[in-house]
Amino acid sequence: MSLNDRVSEAIKSAMKARDKIRLETVRSIKKAILEKESSVRPSGQENLTEAQEIELLVQLAKQRRDSITQYQQANRDDLAAQEAQELAILEEYLPQQLSDEEIERAIDHIIAQVGATAAKDMGKVMGPAMQQLKGKADGKKVQDLVKAKLSK
Repeated sequence: MSLNDRVSEAIKSAMKARDKIRLETVRSIKKAILEKESSVRPSGQENLTEAQEIELLVQLAKQRRDSITQYQQANRDDLAAQEAQELAILEEYLPQQLSDEEIERAIDHIIAQVGATAAKDMGKVMGPAMQQLKGKADGKKVQDLVKAKLSK
């Protein structure tokens, strides 16, 4: 079942359950999907690929994380809590997130593959790391781990 179909079903379920936050969140996902599909149509592609769907969800989740940080800095805990609820709903549609240990193992493997030894090699590691871990790990967490490992 495609993401679009799953989101459509979730909209119906949220409407029946009268779950306002879930309904708003899945509607925002649906809107983002429709916008992305209309942007790829000129290239002859009718529907989004699974990779494009994951990329879209990762982008939406990152926006929520950024909003949470900004709201917390502005002492708007009410808005931060709402964004956190929306983020939790978004994460239901993302692939299972890897544990810190799994991310570290993947990064160690990539560092060994590309032969990175210092912080200046961060670009060599980040490209393959993000390609391999896209949707499975937060990009900021991956960046921090790579930076820590290369600065030793």
